[in-house]
Amino acid sequence: MNRSQHIFGSGLVFAVGIWVAWISYTQAPAEAFLFPRLIASVFVVLAGWTFGKAVLGLSKVGSGVSRTMFLNMVPGLVVMLIYVFWAAKTLGFYTATTIGFFILLSLYDPAPHSEGKTWIKRAVVTACFVAVMYGLFALLLSVYTPREILF
Repeated sequence: MNRSQHIFGSGLVFAVGIWVAWISYTQAPAEAFLFPRLIASVFVVLAGWTFGKAVLGLSKVGSGVSRTMFLNMVPGLVVMLIYVFWAAKTLGFYTATTIGFFILLSLYDPAPHSEGKTWIKRAVVTACFVAVMYGLFALLLSVYTPREILF
């Protein structure tokens, strides 16, 4: 990866971080966005730091993302975009998270897809992940999540 690729990538992440922070600071009710504001602020600081290091040439430049690696990431990016821009609000946070996590786990799990035992493992891991998410967001942090069809 050359320096310009590093600057472009970190600059893109920094721009997304600023956009997410702007959204979290401009939405109402304010108390519903307290946790996203905290996370977005930390994200912007870290992304800005990385972008600044890239611009100044202080970053250690690796080999970059190859075409094969990028093509391997595309299905996950598509699932993430559907989740962020449609599913979480339409289906509800926990339902969309369950479906999205199960799809991602099924896409990237190297275990054979022809065995019933591996599908049961994926379902158990998904259930445990969603239970942790529910415990974290609803019980521990008491933050608002998109609530639509189910919850």
